[in-house]
Amino acid sequence: MSSVAFETQRAALADVVAIPVTPFAEDGSVEQDTYRALLRRLLDGGITTLTPNGNTGEFYALTPEERRLVTELTIDEAGERAVILVGVGHDIPTAVASARHARDLGAQMVMVHQPVHPYVSQAGWVDYHRAVAQAVPELGVVPYIRNAQLTGARLAELADACPNVIGVKYAVPDAAKFAAFARDAGLERFVWVAGLAEPYAPSYFSAGATGFTSGLVNVAPAVSLNMIEALRSGDYPAAMKVWEQIRRFEELRADSGSANNVTVVKEALASLGLCRRDVRPPSRQLPESERAEVAAIAAGWSI
Repeated sequence: MSSVAFETQRAALADVVAIPVTPFAEDGSVEQDTYRALLRRLLDGGITTLTPNGNTGEFYALTPEERRLVTELTIDEAGERAVILVGVGHDIPTAVASARHARDLGAQMVMVHQPVHPYVSQAGWVDYHRAVAQAVPELGVVPYIRNAQLTGARLAELADACPNVIGVKYAVPDAAKFAAFARDAGLERFVWVAGLAEPYAPSYFSAGATGFTSGLVNVAPAVSLNMIEALRSGDYPAAMKVWEQIRRFEELRADSGSANNVTVVKEALASLGLCRRDVRPPSRQLPESERAEVAAIAAGWSI
């Protein structure tokens, strides 16, 4: 399939790529009605690209059945209103089965989570992603790169074998490394998504990114859209005004090695009455003493 055939998918990546949270009920199960309501809020807020089973959705804390459920709910709720990029990962057979499930339900793309195996060779990274991409040639495939050692040449090698590898979620916290990696892989060949969300979006856009992922968007879709509009128009001062607005929220999420990345988003949603604050181990709820600051930030965005 030629890259022309992936035009819709490429356009969807050059946008705010929302990573929905997965709300839990009091009994610990996925709270389906609340999840649908949160998706509707994103869609009504103008979001048109959704990634179920992303890290903000607690991908690694969900069972295989729950991951399938989240995919099904997202595709059913979004209908024609959004392009769906389903997170897949774990061992190769699991990732392939998830990708085929997503395809059979009508998803247009999959995001392949960074392999968490302790021993990852660069050639093995290519092999892993090739196995997934070749299993679903009809889908756009987006590697999620957090490995600072990986070279751009390896991504180019993967795409030579798999033309459906059309975009990259780049999440190495180094704007200079991103700029070099993108140029070594082929700046125009892929859609570059700033995978570390709004805090890194301005610097990554200056180096060639055209989309960014967001967990904050669950709380305040308009804030994320304000940032991408500024970046698209090349208005970096305006983008940095948004950056200043979200800085403290994102610092709280990033603190202690991102220990509270999902916790803070769910706490903000809970303060707005939109879902329970429950997260699963190894995440943990915020202590009561820290909740007021998150609630004040969310209220300040006048959502």
